[in-house]
Amino acid sequence: MKTKLEEIAAKALKEPNLVFTTIAHHVTKELISESINHISTDTATGVDGIDVRTAKNELNEWVEEMLTSVHRKSYKPPAIRRVWIPKPGKTEKRPIGVPCVADRALQRSVATVLNAIYEQDFLKCSFGGRAGRGAHNALANLNETISGKKVSWVLEADLKNFFGSIDHGWALKFVEHRVGDPRILSLIKRWLKADVMEDGKLQSSEVGTPQGGSISVLLSNIYLHYVLDVWFERAIKPLLKGESYLIRYIDDFIVCFQYKEDALRFQEVLPKRLGKFSLEVEPNKTRLVEFGRFTTKHAKEKDKKIETIYFLGFTHFCTRNRKGNFMVGRKTEKSRLRRSMTKITDKMREIRHRKVKEQVNTINDMLRGHYNYYGMGGNMESLRKVYIKTEKFWWKMLCSRSWKGYITWDKYNELKKSYPILRPKIRIPYTRMQSYAML
Repeated sequence: MKTKLEEIAAKALKEPNLVFTTIAHHVTKELISESINHISTDTATGVDGIDVRTAKNELNEWVEEMLTSVHRKSYKPPAIRRVWIPKPGKTEKRPIGVPCVADRALQRSVATVLNAIYEQDFLKCSFGGRAGRGAHNALANLNETISGKKVSWVLEADLKNFFGSIDHGWALKFVEHRVGDPRILSLIKRWLKADVMEDGKLQSSEVGTPQGGSISVLLSNIYLHYVLDVWFERAIKPLLKGESYLIRYIDDFIVCFQYKEDALRFQEVLPKRLGKFSLEVEPNKTRLVEFGRFTTKHAKEKDKKIETIYFLGFTHFCTRNRKGNFMVGRKTEKSRLRRSMTKITDKMREIRHRKVKEQVNTINDMLRGHYNYYGMGGNMESLRKVYIKTEKFWWKMLCSRSWKGYITWDKYNELKKSYPILRPKIRIPYTRMQSYAML
């Protein structure tokens, strides 16, 4: 299977205008089996109530029928179960679609085949939902762009309800640029139109794509590849006076400019471009900021405060290294820091009556996940805040286990020698930042 997909990728790279008319046969039983093995056993069930273990054990009973219906263009996706999860730091909630496990495996398999084609088309500015191009790569790319290029102005932007605003007609047109197999196109159309079940009621879907399935992430990248990435690279950059750089992570993006007039021109035409494809920017998360190597000098001359920018959970600010040279500093965004601390302390309340060893293992798992993401160069102070808060709160929880369970700080320190709390660690220091960037 890998060899066949590599052949598709090589052909897509060699012939950028080629439309692939027969690729559905690459979605095989073996690929679906491999896809279902990548789905976590803890994942939520769809409307049919079948969990991952059951779907794996009964694979031979449903996979052949599924593949036959795909080739006959008669496959009808089960309804998607909608759940609502809180947005970080907000009272409003975000809708998440939960497909059935079997349908999720089929989505992942089709996305695997399509990725072999579209990975040859996607631009370097695109991150998220792509192998080896995650959030850390996007952040490192931003660091290297601002530090090493002619950047003085930064436009940070976010799209309003992006997944819920995708136009089905445009999405299919964009896919048809590279895919002409009617079986695959029929699948994508039906996934876009799949019913949504909420509170036991079925709702039809005429616009948008539910977050939760593999195909949704791929379709969002394809959509913004044509709406934003290609447009910026081919239509906008040649018209600008100075240098400009786009960095996009799914629907969050930042655009760096050398000159303010270029930034203002782009800021003016961006809503018109997005509006053509039923998209709009989120006004509260979109702003133009003077940011870069010359910002400190200009701020002193104008007696202005140096502003910061926000991207992927970090606050980025202008600072200098030990040699006095400009560098981009970063720290965990306040709302994200508060959310992480609340999540950890709530968990400690929940598990405080369990065995000490079990508690510290759970705490360290949570800390490890936090350090792995936020452990980027310059962010040690924010990591220490989480560690210190965790250390103090765990002592408090151990003391509250019973009315006579008070533990002195000396005894607590002895306990930590046997059950240490994971200390903060920088995963990606500044010295490794360039290797993570993909300029």
